[in-house]
Amino acid sequence: MNPLAVGNSQSRQQLRLNWPDGREQLLDHAELRRQCPCSQCRAFRLQGLTVKVDSRIRLVELNSQGYGLQLIFSDGHQRGIYPWAYLSALPSILASSTTRKNTSPQTKSHVT
Repeated sequence: MNPLAVGNSQSRQQLRLNWPDGREQLLDHAELRRQCPCSQCRAFRLQGLTVKVDSRIRLVELNSQGYGLQLIFSDGHQRGIYPWAYLSALPSILASSTTRKNTSPQTKSHVT
């Protein structure tokens, strides 16, 4: 399922996805960076390591890849392609996401 609309707010540090089922999903830039699905970042998480991310990190570019988005971050990281299904599932994983039915997002951050 592809979103109907994608937005990126630098001031709020959030990626917004509007899904066909009516959900509006807000995902924190820093949490998206921590949850990067590239092989290197996944290997860190599988080893129980935390990817250290500056809370001021920003998404500086979004590139549509058909089945998802390549997210390019202000720290230069651009290896991960975030499939639409992965992004859609993130509300159950990330405390910083929200839907229209929920209240404001909570943010987890680790500053390096």
